[in-house]
Amino acid sequence: MKLFFLVLARDRKNIKEKIRELINLRAPYLIVCGEPLNHPNVVHRKPMGKYDAINFGAELVPKEAEIIALNDVDTKIYNFHAALKYFNSEKTALVFVKTVVIGGPQNKFIVYEDAIRRHILITAGGGLMLIRHNILKEILPIRGCKAEDTYILFELLKRKFHVVFCEECCVEQKITKSEKKEEDYKRKVVTGIYQALHYAKPPPPIRLFYTLLPFMSPSLLVLGRKGYYWMKGILLGFLDYIRGDRSGFWQPTYME
Repeated sequence: MKLFFLVLARDRKNIKEKIRELINLRAPYLIVCGEPLNHPNVVHRKPMGKYDAINFGAELVPKEAEIIALNDVDTKIYNFHAALKYFNSEKTALVFVKTVVIGGPQNKFIVYEDAIRRHILITAGGGLMLIRHNILKEILPIRGCKAEDTYILFELLKRKFHVVFCEECCVEQKITKSEKKEEDYKRKVVTGIYQALHYAKPPPPIRLFYTLLPFMSPSLLVLGRKGYYWMKGILLGFLDYIRGDRSGFWQPTYME
């Protein structure tokens, strides 16, 4: 299998570390960066949303590549070959891996999210996703969406492709530093998921889950302060979508 990494970077932060990691993996790669950087494997693209960076970068992927690894620059990958091995089966179209969040309230939320994803694929983890090149080309261009990873997942599920949530491989990533920033992050992701639902229309159990989510979210209050901000972010994200937000760009204030 001919593997190629397409790495997505808002700015030049973490690029040196990511290049070292990919060299150790002996993987060919291209980094789409929101800042100009003089490196043969880095191309500049003004930040307009991660979906746009994927659309732009996919045009530059070598034609002979068979598996494309979509990877966030601020991740550290563990046990990569455990994810890659799923492509020994020809039926596998997409593999996304577990995210281990370093610090902040998101590391608690993702435990609940993963428990659901073991039974129903309600979201994808965008830190590292592996997809067959020919299948990625089928769904390009990705529409403007704040949750481009889940949009890709939903498109493949709608088309009845086989998708794997791989927990043997994982990425480490820092996401939010406080409960208030977690609210902002949830708002962005939830808006994007409802956008993805509208565009891709995945199987009925997933659509039912998100129909009920605004009504179920107050149950998070039993988890205290974190649960309050999770609930608030979910409801604000849903309202943003209802009010007509179809933009694929979000200023990441939750990382401040």
